[in-house]
Amino acid sequence: MKATIYHNPRCSKSRAALALLAEAGADVTIVEYLKTPPTRDELSALLTRANLTPREALRTGETEAKSLKTADDAAILDAMAGHPILIERPIVETAKGVVIARPPERVHEIL
Repeated sequence: MKATIYHNPRCSKSRAALALLAEAGADVTIVEYLKTPPTRDELSALLTRANLTPREALRTGETEAKSLKTADDAAILDAMAGHPILIERPIVETAKGVVIARPPERVHEIL
């Protein structure tokens, strides 16, 4: 099975999700999204497949997120595309779907 993980190697949840994918024998494409962020359209498509709103995929603890408390989904998506640190991680995509792997065991839903 092929999988793509939008990964931050400094994040323990992201590393754990990657380890679960490896254990499952997945052929994993790793996208370090802070270095190579998804475009706004790619991010929108991922969130649509995950059945999530941009607000649900927003890392609200980040300083940049504070100004987005009353923002609409389009503004949040724009902010996430411009500042990928705002994207909740890790996002894992397979042919079966997309999840934010928090907790990491959520990857099993799409394997």
